[in-house]
Amino acid sequence: MKALKLPDLTFAEYLQQEIESDTKYEYHNGKIYAMAGGTLNHGKICGNVYTELRGILKGSNCLPFNSEIKLHIEKTDSYVYPDAMVICGDVETPENNEHAVTNPVLIIEVLSKSTAEYDRGDKFYFYRQIPGFREYFLIEQDRHIVDVHFKAAQTNMWRITRYQGLKAAVKLQSVGAEINMEDLYFSTEPAVES
Repeated sequence: MKALKLPDLTFAEYLQQEIESDTKYEYHNGKIYAMAGGTLNHGKICGNVYTELRGILKGSNCLPFNSEIKLHIEKTDSYVYPDAMVICGDVETPENNEHAVTNPVLIIEVLSKSTAEYDRGDKFYFYRQIPGFREYFLIEQDRHIVDVHFKAAQTNMWRITRYQGLKAAVKLQSVGAEINMEDLYFSTEPAVES
C-alpha cells in the first residue's frame, strides 16, 4: 500500500478526495492511501467469493458485501475496503457516513504480493479492534491456499486453520457455512500447487 503525499486530511476532506478523484483510498487517522488495482485472478476470486456467499447466506440474517463498501474502524479512526465481508443482524453505520458499515463478523481479503504482509499484519490488527468481528479469511491468488483465523467466543483466542488444494472445503464458523475451494478459484489462471 503506497501513501499519497498529501497533508493530513479531515474526514470530510478524505470523502471529498474520493469523490473528486474517483479513486478509492484507505483512511487512517488523517492519512490517505491510494488503493492499487488488482490482477485478473484477484478480481475473479473476489467475484467468486461474493457469489458463493450470496448463495449460501440467502434467506439467513447475514448479508455479504463486496469491495465497493467501505468499513469504518472507530478505534483506529480508519476507513478501509475489504475484498468482501459479512454482517449478521442489523447493518450498523457510523454517524458521519451512511455509506460505510461498522459491524462485520467475517472479513475476506484476497492476497497479492504487494498487500499480503499488510493484510496479515497491520490490517488484521485494525480489524481485531471491531467488536463482534470473529473470522478473517485470507485467500492466496497464486496458490490454492486459504488461511482462516477464527476467534472462539469461549477463549477469546484466535485460531488459524489452513486449507490447501482444490478438493478442500473451507469452513466459515462465524456464519455456519462451507465454501469449496474449487468454487473460490473457479475460472482463475492455474495456480502453483503447494
